Amino acid sequence: MKNCDNKKIRILITAGPTREKIDDVRFITNRSSGKMGYALAEAALKSRMDVTLISGPVCLNPVNGVKTIKVESASEMAAAVFQNAPECEIIISAAAVADYMPETVTEGKIKKREGGLVLKLKRTTDILETLGASKRKDLFLVGFAAETEKLLENAEGKLKKKNLDLIIANNVADSSIGFNSDSNEVTLIFSTGQTVDIPFGSKKSIAETIIDKILNIVQKKHQ
Repeated sequence: MKNCDNKKIRILITAGPTREKIDDVRFITNRSSGKMGYALAEAALKSRMDVTLISGPVCLNPVNGVKTIKVESASEMAAAVFQNAPECEIIISAAAVADYMPETVTEGKIKKREGGLVLKLKRTTDILETLGASKRKDLFLVGFAAETEKLLENAEGKLKKKNLDLIIANNVADSSIGFNSDSNEVTLIFSTGQTVDIPFGSKKSIAETIIDKILNIVQKKHQ
């Protein structure tokens, strides 16, 4: 893995799921473990980058040497990202941020009753799209496309819609490389049209490859 010389490049990485409260004991979440985001943070640290990790609730050990900001909800993650983004040259959004949240949160616990329960949801802030809409020239913006079908097609659409420099396509329908797995297999799709397939391997080794490729591009821009 290559090292950064001179001034450290500052990188912001998000990881894990978010939790959107329904009442004081229940919430909406997803199956993200945060392992890919934490592996990216560790790989960036090994490359002597100045790393900030914004993490949803996970069962992972902290990465020593990485500034870690813990959040719960999508709104908390958005606030933390927007606060720290101006200081960074690279942002990698590896978190599985909820797309929807309850319109209202009930105080206490919703009691069980006869019949069904209707839960009204509203959209959360799209963090990546917001960053992409006002992206600085010196910012390299990276997203993940966790898909269950039409992997490359959906990833390319997200890349263009959100004005990203790179999107990492991940087939989460495959249990051997999906959520909670220690392994992965991804395709990197760059805004230049270049694609790179990273074959099946540990999330740590894949994270190192991803960081190396991003670092090569960013260092060239600073030369």
